[in-house]
Amino acid sequence: MSAQSNSSHGKTKITVSPNAISSRPISSRITGKFCEHLRDNILNGMSAQILRNPTFADYPIATGWMTPDGVIARHNTPETIEKEYRRMLSDQGWMEKDADSAVRGYFNGMAMWWLPFAVHGEEEYSPDTSYEAEGNRAQWVSSSKGEFGVSQWIYLPLHRVRRYQADAWVRGRDQNICARFVLSDASQIVAETELIHSDGIRFHGELTIPESLPEDAIYRFDLVMMSGAEAVVERVHLYPGDHVNFADPDVIGFLRESKLPLLRWPGGNFVSCYHWNDGVGPVEQRPTLPNYAWGGVEPNYFGTDEFIRFCRDIECEPMICVNVGNGTPKEAAEWLEYCNGDTSTPMGSLRAKYGHPEPYGVKLWEIGNEIWGRWQTHWTTASGYVERYHDFVQTMKQVDPSIEVMACGAPVLWGESWNTTLIGKAAEEIQCITDHPLVGGMVSRKDDPMDVYKDFMGVPSALSRRWRKLREEMESAGISDPRLAVTELQMFAHLPSKKDGEDERLGYANLTNPPSLGEALYDILIYHEAVRLSPFIEIITHSATVNHGGGLRKERERVYANPCHYAQSLFAMMHDATPMQTVIDTEVVRMPVVLGDVKSAGESGEYGKVDALAALSPSGELLLSIVNRSEAGSMQVDTDISAFRMDVVATLWILGSERPWDRNTLELPAKIVPSEKRGTVREGMLSFELPAFSYVFVRIAC
Repeated sequence: MSAQSNSSHGKTKITVSPNAISSRPISSRITGKFCEHLRDNILNGMSAQILRNPTFADYPIATGWMTPDGVIARHNTPETIEKEYRRMLSDQGWMEKDADSAVRGYFNGMAMWWLPFAVHGEEEYSPDTSYEAEGNRAQWVSSSKGEFGVSQWIYLPLHRVRRYQADAWVRGRDQNICARFVLSDASQIVAETELIHSDGIRFHGELTIPESLPEDAIYRFDLVMMSGAEAVVERVHLYPGDHVNFADPDVIGFLRESKLPLLRWPGGNFVSCYHWNDGVGPVEQRPTLPNYAWGGVEPNYFGTDEFIRFCRDIECEPMICVNVGNGTPKEAAEWLEYCNGDTSTPMGSLRAKYGHPEPYGVKLWEIGNEIWGRWQTHWTTASGYVERYHDFVQTMKQVDPSIEVMACGAPVLWGESWNTTLIGKAAEEIQCITDHPLVGGMVSRKDDPMDVYKDFMGVPSALSRRWRKLREEMESAGISDPRLAVTELQMFAHLPSKKDGEDERLGYANLTNPPSLGEALYDILIYHEAVRLSPFIEIITHSATVNHGGGLRKERERVYANPCHYAQSLFAMMHDATPMQTVIDTEVVRMPVVLGDVKSAGESGEYGKVDALAALSPSGELLLSIVNRSEAGSMQVDTDISAFRMDVVATLWILGSERPWDRNTLELPAKIVPSEKRGTVREGMLSFELPAFSYVFVRIAC
């Protein structure tokens, strides 16, 4: 495949020949995703559970810097905690007066995200300890006058469902606890139900919201004690009645429709301090712990069993990254046995005890995440990682020798020394290493926004050159049939803090970043390069599923998709197709070199305005994936497919917008979605106008 200058301005010619460029079909693992316990990616994202801090935990607020051992430092001054807490409450739509009450409550012993509730305003409260999940923080509440309890302001997915299921774990001296759940809007009670005792200290109730109430209002959720003078609340859950095994059905729907092939979990930075046995067994007995990578807390609601269930519900393959930070080889091997061992093994028996007798058969295992980075708990050097890799792989393969393992590589733009050490010292044990091309770095607020976009459009070609060099290095070290897995991928440009009075050309509103159209084009270009390098790259897990990087967004219980989700969904039609030789005759663009990472890596160069990939599907359809990365406007594209068919109707899906930093929002969730049209192939030529900043996927029956 080649690209060359075209003297005819504004036109591109693509010629597809019947010669395959690879003997292997396009990997079905190439459009995977990655999910991590990071803010609202899983909790209040993939999960359908609506309440925040449902276990009444101490809630660390991250500073953004790490200790020397790679653990997030937390804010510890009252002024900073209050400022950050108010910001979080405001982001979730809380009114100022309720934010005032929440802040006062926090500094007097109420868990973050909760308000004290008392009819006569004389409630007392303090931290307490959970009996069900030993050691967890719980909330003690009391009142000598009338009803009392705890409250939280929430949004509900009323666009989808009106029935809700709620559970509370409550204990008190009075064993005949009487309590109810109440939902109110700003002026009145809209739904309530008395709690029914289930077992132990668990109570259950259901709430139905009248159809007449608005979908987008904020509501107050109350747990109200109607008897006694005191109670300890250990946790409260609120789920929509249409949850899918406790996952958000809208998220499930989007991912299932995208034909997601592969999902990586549980991290990310989070995994370097994650212990899998914290996330198995009855949910109400699992520990709530600080999230040592990102701040906030981890209640361990989404563990191994929930992850596998989620993958099965969206019909994708699971991939697990193990903790080589503060984890041990023994712990990783037991995790593997929990997933793949039969019931005659100790961990397989434990899995069966928790209701899952059949082995999960997880084949893909990544040995650590970015352990070269000082933001990882117990980070290490390249030589230190070689030792860990050996110990982990040897111990794990004693449990299941059939697994596919991936060694933790460093980003190819700057991690050559790490990769060379890893390959040189562990070549006999390595088949596949990983890369996290989170490329971007710092840019100046004085930069032209279009220059940032143009740099990003050239990065895939730069990465491809580095990946080819890495492949050659692995082959020279004696690794036969080497592999690279891109297990995190997204744009990653950052802006410095704005100074007072500073003039700026570039801000977050016109920065090409993960939620923007530019990410969609960038990801497709990466897929193109991966196919050209096939079979070297057969796994890509893009960052990420919900509210992290590009993919899906969930705000106020509404789920919508970023443009890259639609682009990935279209490209998924390429799965298992055979890539064909393609010649592209187009104008070229030179990289401006404004991205910090591009500058640091010493990268520059030219790239074609249009990039294309062609493939023949197993059913005989010709598939074309075409990106117009030029900012110069639309252009005519003439596609010569005369080697396949002369006259036929083609289906085109076009994804684009006026500017590369345009994005979908909660208010305009469908601003950038694919549009479908028909085109006619005449005498073996398909011609059409390709808009600027657009991705076009073409399907032609041959």
